[in-house]
Amino acid sequence: MIKKWFKNMGPGPLVAAAFIGPGTVTVCTLAGVGFGYALLWAMLLSIIATIGLQEMAARLGIISQKGLSEIIREELRNPVMKVFAIILILSAIVIGNAAYEAGNISGGVLGLETILGNESIDVFGFSLNLWSVLIGGFAFILLYLGNYKVLEKVLVFLVILMSLAFLITAIMTKPSISGIINGTFIPRLSQDSLLTVIALIGTTVVPYNLFLHASLVKEKWHKRTDLMYARKDTIISVALGGLVSMCIIISATSIGNADVNNVADLAKGLEPLFGSFAKYFLGLGMCAAGITSAITAPLAAAYVATGCLGWDTNMKSIRFRFVWSFVLVIGVLFSTLGIKSIEIIKFAQITNGILLPVIAGFLIWVMNKSSILGSYKNNIKQNVFGGTILLLSILLSLATLNKVFDLNIL
Repeated sequence: MIKKWFKNMGPGPLVAAAFIGPGTVTVCTLAGVGFGYALLWAMLLSIIATIGLQEMAARLGIISQKGLSEIIREELRNPVMKVFAIILILSAIVIGNAAYEAGNISGGVLGLETILGNESIDVFGFSLNLWSVLIGGFAFILLYLGNYKVLEKVLVFLVILMSLAFLITAIMTKPSISGIINGTFIPRLSQDSLLTVIALIGTTVVPYNLFLHASLVKEKWHKRTDLMYARKDTIISVALGGLVSMCIIISATSIGNADVNNVADLAKGLEPLFGSFAKYFLGLGMCAAGITSAITAPLAAAYVATGCLGWDTNMKSIRFRFVWSFVLVIGVLFSTLGIKSIEIIKFAQITNGILLPVIAGFLIWVMNKSSILGSYKNNIKQNVFGGTILLLSILLSLATLNKVFDLNIL
């Protein structure tokens, strides 16, 4: 079965690579440190919701042979709604991913520094972090090649590396099996854990993955009969991503140290108990998480921008390359120079918070259009499931806006 999956594997691992970034690693670490196994159920819920939405995005991409942003531009006939939607999407995905790209690269750097230490180079009087430049250069070369098959193979390798690193770390901590089962299948929610639950769901159910998935499946598959492969690919890959996130929570549970704020602190906390191996495995996992997200974020931004603006979505087109280059260069500069633009990140949080329910709602609407999907449109069960996810996305949106503006809504 595994051999057959590898043969028919599609962009699912890229989707998993995209949502397991440094932000996810940090949130899962804090969840494990602060609440032990108690919030594993929130990650399970996140994965089920993600599989539901990503399956719809994949189905739309294969049947229509168009990206989600292209469908939005074509299907929204009202000029005001169309302009609002395009501005919101470009703001959230392109500007948002540029803001978050520095964090992706910095996460990869943190992983490398955990293993190899800090290295810097002087360029025109500026002291640049060597690892930031190397990660940015690696991402640039991979994206510039514009070859989907090469991109897929590299990211699949990194996802497997990341999965093994965090899985081995979790096993090393000798977790409580009964604690894991209880935490996964018996939901517990308190006032103290509410924000962490929201963060766990918010870092997994991300809008740009819907655009990325719909665009990538049409690079891989062109026939309607390929839909069965896409579904298996989505379920296995996203479930694997969820397992990785759970392993991070489990690893962090073993130390219960309130001073842990990121994976580097977690590595230090585990080292006295499990030796230097813990540091290397965690560093390797964080490095892989940072690099994969540093590649997929600019790629998603390029697909979104070209689709929204009616440009050529070919990976080798000049405009496509310009968009991902812009996101990547901003990320490398902000990361290596240590620039933290709080206002840009706040803007990205606001637009992403608004975008998720808007896109989830639009996706469900489109998935019911016979003119686009024919007999492959949503059935009643899929609509009920989609409606539940839409309500969840609205709550996430309110929670995000509440966090940014301190509105005390929740």
